[in-house]
Amino acid sequence: MKNIQKKLLQLQKMNDTYLKELKIVATEMKSQQFQIVSYFTYSLHLNHELEGENFIIGSYHITNFGFKPLHHPYICIKLSSEDVFDFSGKYFYPDTQQKMKLANAWLRFNEAENRQEFWLKPNNQQILEPQETLTFQNFQLKWEANKSYAGYVTGFIYGDEIKEGISAVNQISVSGNVKEENDDEG
Repeated sequence: MKNIQKKLLQLQKMNDTYLKELKIVATEMKSQQFQIVSYFTYSLHLNHELEGENFIIGSYHITNFGFKPLHHPYICIKLSSEDVFDFSGKYFYPDTQQKMKLANAWLRFNEAENRQEFWLKPNNQQILEPQETLTFQNFQLKWEANKSYAGYVTGFIYGDEIKEGISAVNQISVSGNVKEENDDEG
């Protein structure tokens, strides 16, 4: 229980740091009319045993610090390689037969076979108003440590006013070396 409380405190401190940095950016950019900032928050679970499952639980936040709304916001979450991560989250496809969609689910509008890029738009929000935050929350990245691994996740925000996209201020990066059973020490 103490480990969970310690981790939650650590995540809170990390979020507080991000918010302080975002407020600094916001005050510096007040002279601009349009300012969108996006960033990841996440926690890791690493298993240090061969073939152990590792995972990341993350959220992608988009905040409008400007004075004009962003119309028709959508995001791209891009994985460095489909060989490293298995991505899942609260999203659905346009042709879903499901009558009730998950709360806070986003629409994935690129092909399901693409396991490296996830193009998503919020199901119930067409405008990101000034001083408002939009979040794609609680996605999961899983991988097994059956060999050494390295991968990263990047994010981009788009909309009617930013067709070229704006990258997230941070990315998720993980790497690890797995000692194979036949490796000798020293």
